Amino acid sequence: MAEVDISPRRRRDIIDALRRGTVPQQGLDVLAVGLSRFEHAIDGELAAVRDGGAGFKAVRGEYGSGKTFFARWLTERAKKSNFATAEIQISETETPLHKLETVYRRVVENLATPTTTSGAIRDVVDGWFYFLDQDAGDAGGPGSLELLDRRLAAVSREAPAFAAVLRSYRLAQQAGDAPQAEGLLAWLGGQPHVSASVKRAAGVRGDLDHFGALGFLQGLLTVLRDSDYSGLVLVLDEVETLQRMRSDVREKSLNALRQLLDEIDGGRFPGLYLVMTGTPAFFDGQQGVQRLPPLAQRLQTDFQTDARFDNPRAVQIRLPGFSADSLVELGARVRDIFAAGAGDPERVRRVVDDAYVATLAKAVGGELGGRTGVAPRLFLKKLIADVLDRVDLFDDFDPRRDYRLTVDPNELTEVELAARVRGAGGAVESVDDIDLEL
Repeated sequence: MAEVDISPRRRRDIIDALRRGTVPQQGLDVLAVGLSRFEHAIDGELAAVRDGGAGFKAVRGEYGSGKTFFARWLTERAKKSNFATAEIQISETETPLHKLETVYRRVVENLATPTTTSGAIRDVVDGWFYFLDQDAGDAGGPGSLELLDRRLAAVSREAPAFAAVLRSYRLAQQAGDAPQAEGLLAWLGGQPHVSASVKRAAGVRGDLDHFGALGFLQGLLTVLRDSDYSGLVLVLDEVETLQRMRSDVREKSLNALRQLLDEIDGGRFPGLYLVMTGTPAFFDGQQGVQRLPPLAQRLQTDFQTDARFDNPRAVQIRLPGFSADSLVELGARVRDIFAAGAGDPERVRRVVDDAYVATLAKAVGGELGGRTGVAPRLFLKKLIADVLDRVDLFDDFDPRRDYRLTVDPNELTEVELAARVRGAGGAVESVDDIDLEL
C-alpha cells in the first residue's frame, strides 16, 4: 500500500485501538487480510435478508484467528448496505444466552446504525414515527396511531405490550411528558426497574421475560424495516464461554440457541442476520454444540477437505488464522496507515520497511511459542507503541539499533500466556480443551 486514503479521524481510531491491543470499531476494510474469499457470499446473504429473508452464519476459529475482527468487519460491511447492527459478548454473568430477555436488552443497548455507533434505539423509534406520519399524511394524529396498530398487528399477536408501549410513548411525546416517554422507551428496551407508574400508564405490568423477548425482537425488526433500514445484523461473540458454565446453564443456553435458529428458519424474524462466533472445540467438543444433537445437526459442515475449497455459503465457516506471510501483510498495512498521518511519512516507511516488519512479526511469534495464529494483537500493539510511535517522535530512533522486543506476562491475554508457556515446554492447556462435568 503506497498510499492510504482514509480520513484523519478514521486513521486515528484505528491506530489508537491497535495501540491499546483492541479491535477497532471502524475502518476494518483497510485491515482485512484474507477475508476477500467471504465477501461475495456475505454480500449475497445480506441482500437476501434485505429482501425480506433471514439468515444465520456460524464462524469458527481458534483463539487469535480473528473472530471478533471478522464480526466487526461484517457489521461494518452491513452498515454500508444500511443495516442496523448489534454486537454482544456472551458471558455467564453479564449476558447469559439462556436468558433471552437479557440478550434482547443488550441488543437494544448496543444497537448501532450507519450514523449512530451505539444506543440508537431512540433515533430508530423516532425515525419510525416520522415515516409513519409521512405515510399517514398527518403529524401524529389519529391516522398515524391507526397505522401504527396495523403495522404492528402481527407483532401484537406475539407481544401485545410492544405495540402498546410504542403507542403510549408517542402520546407521551405529544403531551410533552419527557419522563414518561423516557421510562417507556427504557421498558421497550427491556430495562428492568422501570417505575410502576410508567408501566401502569401504558397498561403493562412487570418486566420483560424470556418468552416475551422474542416478540420484542420481532417488533424491533418491524420498526427497523419500516424505517427503511435493510434489517439487523446481530453478532453473538465468544459463544464458546458456554463450555465453562454449569451443565444446567449450558443445556439451557444451547436450547435457547436452537430455538433462535428454529424461529429464523420458521420465518418469524424477516430482516435478521444472526452471526455466532466460537472455537472449534465449541462446535466439535462434547461440552459444546455436540451436547444437543438437533443443534449439532443444523451446524454440521464438512471441514475434512482442503481449506482452500471451503464453501463460504455454508452455515458454518472457518477462519484460517494468520500465517507468517499474512501477519507481515497486515503489519505493512498498519505501517502505511500510520505513516499517512506521521510527521515524516517517507522516513517511517523507510525505517520500518517490510523486512523489519517481518523481523518483528517473527520475534513476537517466537515469544508466543511460534504460534503465529495468536500473535496479531500483541504484534500490532508492539509495532505501533514500541516502534512506529518512536520513529515518528524521535528523529534518531532506529528500531534495528535501539529497540529490543520485551514481553511482560502482565500484557498477555490468557491464550497468549498459555501459548508462551507451551512454547517454553510447559503443559498448559486451554480451559476449553478440558471436559468438566459439573
